[in-house]
Amino acid sequence: MYIFTMPAEDWDERNPNTSYVRRLINTHAAMQIERHKLMEYYEGKHSILADGDRANRLVCNHAKDITDTASAYFAGNPISYKSEGDITPLTDALENAGADEADGDLAQDLSIYGRAYEYIYTRQDDTSLVEKELSPENTFMVYDDTIEQNELFAVYYYAKRDSTGKRTDRYIATILTQNFKWVLEIDKMPGSAAVIEEAVPHFKGEVPIIEYLNNKLAIGDFELQIPLIDAYNTIMSDRVTDKEQFIDAILAVYGTLLTDDEEEVDPETGKLKDKKRSAMDHLRREKLLELPDGSDARYITRTFDESGMEVLRKAIEADIHKFSHVPCLTDENFSGNTSGVAMEFKLLGIENITKIKARYYKKGLRKRMRIFCTWLGLKQTTIDPTQIVPVFSRALPKNLLEISQVVNNLKGTVSQRTLLSQIPFVDNADDEIEAVQKENEQAVKMQQDMMGMTANTPPEYGENEVDKDEVEKYPSDKKKAQNKDDREQEGEKKTAGLKSESGKSLRKER
Repeated sequence: MYIFTMPAEDWDERNPNTSYVRRLINTHAAMQIERHKLMEYYEGKHSILADGDRANRLVCNHAKDITDTASAYFAGNPISYKSEGDITPLTDALENAGADEADGDLAQDLSIYGRAYEYIYTRQDDTSLVEKELSPENTFMVYDDTIEQNELFAVYYYAKRDSTGKRTDRYIATILTQNFKWVLEIDKMPGSAAVIEEAVPHFKGEVPIIEYLNNKLAIGDFELQIPLIDAYNTIMSDRVTDKEQFIDAILAVYGTLLTDDEEEVDPETGKLKDKKRSAMDHLRREKLLELPDGSDARYITRTFDESGMEVLRKAIEADIHKFSHVPCLTDENFSGNTSGVAMEFKLLGIENITKIKARYYKKGLRKRMRIFCTWLGLKQTTIDPTQIVPVFSRALPKNLLEISQVVNNLKGTVSQRTLLSQIPFVDNADDEIEAVQKENEQAVKMQQDMMGMTANTPPEYGENEVDKDEVEKYPSDKKKAQNKDDREQEGEKKTAGLKSESGKSLRKER
């Protein structure tokens, strides 16, 4: 892994040293052949196609299969963000900027090149941000020479062409520093460098290009398996050639000739007629050969060990997937009903390399969130990026029956929020809990209405009082109520008398 560095004291973002930038671009351009080869293998342009001595040149594109499988497993599902506070403005800004599409492109570049670059810029004639994937073939980051390797600036460049399509000896380079954006026209060889655009502040707070690594050494997923891929292409090409040679067998005739005279004059055209060729055409057309006694005809075929070739082919293919840690999902080992634990063991290799991807990708995501939060802060929206956690989910089919059984078994041991977060189709556990509570309340209310179970609340005038309006309407009820009050008052007096008598007797005994 090559890292571009320079002393921090030699760099001034207000006055960039174009000679330093030229040297860095020339160094990076010299490595472009290796990176372009990786993209060619992904596109199916393998080295066997350049072998002109072969009759058959087949390309079995394991490179594309490995990249598509690894990148889809890693970023096939959109990345979600969790926080204790409200981060809706941030998630809306990320969605508007095309974060999901950028993550998919970046994951593909990580798998091919081993590194990826993202450019965050302001949309033209607008104030919103946009995320754009940049090719690692013409983008690089420059760090200082300290142990911390702080970012100094990033460079995105391309070779300038004239109107006739001829390549010139000049680069158009975009330099992005902590606070400014420069666009320069730089000679490949030492010379003058003209500024096309003046420095423009970008207000991102840091270098708005993010570098993502696939692993510590920035190695692509199929980069180390290219020799095995070439060997597999050779075997498959040779097998087709052997089959063709087997079909085009040679007919050997013993004890006779197909014709006595090889040539004769055609009376119609006056030209020599190849009688041997005519006999061969007749044999091919009629599928019939008449031979005299004592003669014989046999095909001479090329023999080859088909079973041994098949064993070798399977061994090479198994090694490609084994050493890349990306399984072949069409293999028979993935067929049938497989439990979750068994599936996890089969995917252990790709899961391990995906965890490494996620670890390095989170570092870039933290910078992305800092840039977006800084930009939102300019609009008086304050969000703390340190309190946000990105969440990755694997793009795999889920066994919902098995998940539901696990959730039911853990009820009462694990919180309801944690259990709901394990269900794939539940996006927000808190919203789901609130929805379930509302449904339960509505169900209880409907049941009470059906059973006539209304609330039994006392009247406003008290429990033992009688509605005066009702008493005035019905005098008999008034008399009954008055008698009831008299009886209650008499009972209270008797109770008080008994208590006083009992108190006197107790004092006499003492």
